Amino acid sequence: MSTALLEVKNLSIEFRSDQQTIQAVKNIAFTLQKGEILGIVGESGSGKSVTALSIMQLIASPPGKINQGEIIFNTLKKINLLSLSEKEMVSYRGKEIAMIFQEPMTSLNPVMKCGKQVSEIVKLHLSLSSKEAKEKTISLFQEVQLPRPSEMYHAYPHQLSGGQKQRVMIAMAIACNPAILIADEPTTALDVSVQKGILELLKNLQQTRKMSILFITHDLGIIAEVADRIMVMYKGLIVEEGSVKQLFSNPKHPYTKGLIACRPNIKKRYKTLPIIADFMIENANGVISEKMVSLNDNVSNVIRKEERKELQHQLYSKTPILEIKNLKTYFPVRKNILGKPTNFVKAVNDISFKVYPGETLGLVGESGCGKTTLGRTILRLIEPTEGCIYYKGKDITKLSLKELRKERKKIQIIFQDPYSSLNPRITIGNAIIEPMKVHQIFSTDSQCKEKAMELLKKVNLPETSYNRYPHEFSGGQRQRICIARTLALDPELIICDESVSALDVSIQAQILNLLNDLKKEFGFTYIFISHDLSVVKYMSDRMIVMNKGKIEEYGDADEIYSNPQTEYTKKLIQSIPKFLN
Repeated sequence: MSTALLEVKNLSIEFRSDQQTIQAVKNIAFTLQKGEILGIVGESGSGKSVTALSIMQLIASPPGKINQGEIIFNTLKKINLLSLSEKEMVSYRGKEIAMIFQEPMTSLNPVMKCGKQVSEIVKLHLSLSSKEAKEKTISLFQEVQLPRPSEMYHAYPHQLSGGQKQRVMIAMAIACNPAILIADEPTTALDVSVQKGILELLKNLQQTRKMSILFITHDLGIIAEVADRIMVMYKGLIVEEGSVKQLFSNPKHPYTKGLIACRPNIKKRYKTLPIIADFMIENANGVISEKMVSLNDNVSNVIRKEERKELQHQLYSKTPILEIKNLKTYFPVRKNILGKPTNFVKAVNDISFKVYPGETLGLVGESGCGKTTLGRTILRLIEPTEGCIYYKGKDITKLSLKELRKERKKIQIIFQDPYSSLNPRITIGNAIIEPMKVHQIFSTDSQCKEKAMELLKKVNLPETSYNRYPHEFSGGQRQRICIARTLALDPELIICDESVSALDVSIQAQILNLLNDLKKEFGFTYIFISHDLSVVKYMSDRMIVMNKGKIEEYGDADEIYSNPQTEYTKKLIQSIPKFLN
């Protein structure tokens, strides 16, 4: 039996605050073999990132504390990383064990050129001259398949796309040819095609450099693409471990079964997405038992083709609620000496479509395709360059700001990030009441409060949430609050702009179910924007595929998936993790 490159033994980590002590990791043990890719999967709070940070000795103390355990790194001799001083650990970080962090924009220094940031690492650990370090960095940029490596050396992070920034982070991580690479959610919030490219790159680098990779994610679909072995974590414990084939073909733990089922199924269209609670029951002492019958086994939960055809007939026999005609939104990027624009980014480029009452129209495409700009142009949060936006027959591009404010009550938006969408200084109750006061929906504060309480109940949050602040809620709970605030004005058309992309798959399933339930109850019409094709297919009646500001395909969601007409759409569908197909 080969000696493991990394052995984690009886590791326990806690975080303390004035109010409580949280056991983030509870006496876990696992190994990472030489040349292996070990996937660690679990939701936010499962302990997976904390485990990775402990290997690098990056747990902030206080509030964090490693109570017990050993992390044995095997190269020429066994070394317990937890016994090393900070000075000793510096020689291991980056050189022997490197880490790719989740968010490249916050991980890269915004005021320092990308090449300089990588060459600093090279000079520190490999003792190269500035000229040698620059040559090495450009070579690394070529290896991670960055376009124009010499130009990228002199570029700042804000000048790069999300996928390009992540490639810079990967170049930095592999610069000193580490034995172990820790990838912490390296593809979260990336488009499926960019995500596929990053996964293929990591796999190729692992094979050519003979590295071991610890790959951390909340998405089992991604893990299936890269890992040799998978470890599932739940509330600080390892609940299941095995090969990729074993885990997907015959999962043992109900939590693993729930995680696999939470992702929308490409082949079946469910009325309600399964969630973790459909597979397991957890008592007050944390003991988990399995539910015998789960939602995805229920035949009546699958929408039949006949049902869908009947629904579509009802939808498309109505008058459109929204009609977009030849819409253009251009941004000037270069001006002449007189200040007149000479060159433009054509974010939305001559687009036309209709949305019908009660419909969910999906809008999908890669970052930069124009889908978010289109959503905001419809609301006139961004002014259109040309074209018409008819809402209930009225062209809102012709309205004054005073007239537009009246119409805005009926067209609302749920933004992507539930963290930045809420003011951290005002309570949840006041956040929900604020739009009611702006639009003078009620005459008294007590009426506003009563409506806010009712909305909290609608989105499955307790009334006690009213006087609490955003930081006291999880990401999924915050998104529910954002939905409640959107509902405060009794809208008819809601634009969901990447509103589930930052959430764990199980929380995502809950929010998608909630949006569909509210649609049934209130008769909402949705424009659902996302880069996640499986989510868009689940939610949409029809969908639009966008590319470089234009419409690539427009039609029935199921038909586009089963029979894509353009190479671009085919490429997007092929980029979906295989086990979801």
